[in-house]
Amino acid sequence: MSHGSDRMQLVKQGQTATIIFDHPQRRNAMSIDMWRALPRMLDEIEADSAMRAIVLKGAGEEAFVAGADISEFDTHRGTPEAVLAYEELVDRANGRLANCPVPTIAMIRGFCIGGGLAIALNCDLRIATPCSVFAIPAAKLGLGYRHNGIRTLMNLVGPGFAREIFFTARQFTASEALGMGLVNRIAEISELEPQVQSICGLIAANAPLTLRAAKQAMLEIDKAPEGFNSVLCEQMVQACFASEDYKEGRRAFMEKRRPVFQGF
Repeated sequence: MSHGSDRMQLVKQGQTATIIFDHPQRRNAMSIDMWRALPRMLDEIEADSAMRAIVLKGAGEEAFVAGADISEFDTHRGTPEAVLAYEELVDRANGRLANCPVPTIAMIRGFCIGGGLAIALNCDLRIATPCSVFAIPAAKLGLGYRHNGIRTLMNLVGPGFAREIFFTARQFTASEALGMGLVNRIAEISELEPQVQSICGLIAANAPLTLRAAKQAMLEIDKAPEGFNSVLCEQMVQACFASEDYKEGRRAFMEKRRPVFQGF
């Protein structure tokens, strides 16, 4: 059984549900409508007691998700109010994914960039191909990156690699991603779907309540300790979006040139 909306598809087969980011013309870049659709699809999957695993994948061969749809930035991330609304929408979608009690697997081919990497990080497992490419290019665009996303990355790869990913904003190969623990394993393209399906079968054979209890315990362990200054972190993110550098980063991206940042 399959259905969906423009740019997002949900397919159920056996005990596995597959969410497909279906925007191949823009390398599956996430639009506002796609961010809104993701929690709705997760709600539907959770309501179906037959579903034991969820696979997330991109349409086509080029990308898992190559980030947010930057062509929408002037419309949806051009003012402080719009930025806040957009960030909260994305946070809700990623939070919904991270807290999904059904085990989730990101099946990654090609580009897994920015918002796409955030989606993959909020899945339980990540299986990539040798040609997969990973990056968080926030620093090249001058945009702020919220602390909860940074914490998710640090929990996975550790502070050293998290700093390298953020500070360089460069693209990392699949083998580099495997070495830092960003992905669980690499499968050849011809073996990617069979491997993912095999993992789904192993998960489906296990006791759902045991898996849910284990995942909830992990989520609780990951929560920030007391005294964490989330307000300061949020203020610094908003300052990024209010800056001239953010305007320059967007312009440079659309004009396909190197941005010239001033630090204000």
